[in-house]
Amino acid sequence: MSSQHPIFDHLARDARQRARPKPGNPAGAPVQALPPVPPVPGPVPVSPPMPVLREQGPVPVPPQTRPPDQPIVIRPTLLERALRRIAMIRPIHDIPADEAAASATLPQRAAEPDDRHTDRLLPVVQRLWLSGKVGTRPSPQQGASAGEQMLDLITSTPGEPKLPDEIFHRLRWGGQFLYVATNEKSVHNLAESYAGKRGFIIEQPVTMVQANTMGLRIPGLTPRGYAFLARKTRLLQPGDFTERFTYDVQLTPCTVCADAPDGYVVTKRIPTYEDLLQRLQHKFPDAEPGDLQSRAHKLVNHVFPTFLTREAAMLGILQNQLDPSFRHRVPKPLGIEKDSRGFVRTLHMKWMRVGGPALSQLDFAIQSAELLTALHEQARVMHLDLRLDNMVITPDGVGFVDFGSACRIGERVDQSPMLDTLFSEMMRTSQIQRMLGKMIERGHVTNNAIAEVYGKVDKTVDAFYLAVQIAKPHGNPDLRQLIRYDPASDVAKALSALTAAVLRPKNPEMAQYKTARDLVRGLRRIQQRFAPSA
Repeated sequence: MSSQHPIFDHLARDARQRARPKPGNPAGAPVQALPPVPPVPGPVPVSPPMPVLREQGPVPVPPQTRPPDQPIVIRPTLLERALRRIAMIRPIHDIPADEAAASATLPQRAAEPDDRHTDRLLPVVQRLWLSGKVGTRPSPQQGASAGEQMLDLITSTPGEPKLPDEIFHRLRWGGQFLYVATNEKSVHNLAESYAGKRGFIIEQPVTMVQANTMGLRIPGLTPRGYAFLARKTRLLQPGDFTERFTYDVQLTPCTVCADAPDGYVVTKRIPTYEDLLQRLQHKFPDAEPGDLQSRAHKLVNHVFPTFLTREAAMLGILQNQLDPSFRHRVPKPLGIEKDSRGFVRTLHMKWMRVGGPALSQLDFAIQSAELLTALHEQARVMHLDLRLDNMVITPDGVGFVDFGSACRIGERVDQSPMLDTLFSEMMRTSQIQRMLGKMIERGHVTNNAIAEVYGKVDKTVDAFYLAVQIAKPHGNPDLRQLIRYDPASDVAKALSALTAAVLRPKNPEMAQYKTARDLVRGLRRIQQRFAPSA
């Protein structure tokens, strides 16, 4: 038997030693079962029973080698020791040279007791819950505020960033977080911090996970752990403030909706009075409390309901008037909820999920200008708030969202005292109008067609702001990975020259670029010049 591995000689000696009779256990007598372990004091596990994920695979049945009446005594300690030793053997020729070199030269994260098992359990969960999609493992050195790389899926194990505040700013809206560990209590505690809190919901509850050991599922040997899956459903975490978002916008599960990517729809609601008052106090800390309360009541009861009602109507117009090739690049309304006055308080829309192949800067500019031309010429709708925050890139191309400020071309808002007041206020205080006013004052905008619409509701405002956005398209962190932008490239310089021609034409009285259609023509000429490199 010299050809056998030395481990089998060791196992044979071990078996002979363990087979010797012991006091109180005559030779040939079956081993008595140990008394049951008394229950550990503590809380009773929640019901219903936890589901179990098991890695599927054939379970071989050993052939019968003894008479059926002869008892078979299995010594768990011996079996456990044998399988563990065999599983640890890895021939040297199976280890790639680059792996061996990397393990010898790169600093390794300190291993935790769970690491060896979780690395085996993680693929099981990814295959059963995520159709084999592999997520990015978070780096402790990467700050949550880096924002340079927004991810769709993050997977984490013990010893890696895993708290909601560590994960939130690394995920795109609608991104998922998967956690796997072997300590059941710690997994339950972490899942609790994600359950409807800090901008997440639990998509798959804590579930037991089991892998295979040498093709078998053996109690005590098969790696077992626990996992849960969470999804980022809010744009902001509770308590955060920003100028980017005004309404309460979140993803809502909808299993019966036909137009619901991944089973979710976008729900846009009027913010509560308390949330709005807190936001105003944060923005105007020195203002009188009574003034802020009065303003919060006005916004919640009049301003926001008016604009959300108009947005629902504009989205309906777009779905009816736009060509089918553009229709799927604007939000599709799925349902509304009104108050007793008939104002829309909640708007449900199809989720235009950010993702897909990255676009060149020129493709991004062309698709944006073509969509804006369709809005103006086919639907006769002005967006009036065409910031990068209100632009998305999906597998269908560039899209526009947030039509709360939109208006029909030729609509006489001045005939309604309330609309006249609201739009006058918006034209005076909006980010776009403030920028336009400063640029006119500093001489950065000399195009008469643009200067004449300052403070007015006009489609030229859309063309002006789009010309500004396409020159520097990385202002929205969600789009940075989806737009290939090199400021030093010839294409980027050509687009900057186009923007300059829009804002400061050689002849301000006879400007070449006034409308979205004019922008498309200018961009097509650039495309012809740089077709191979664009």
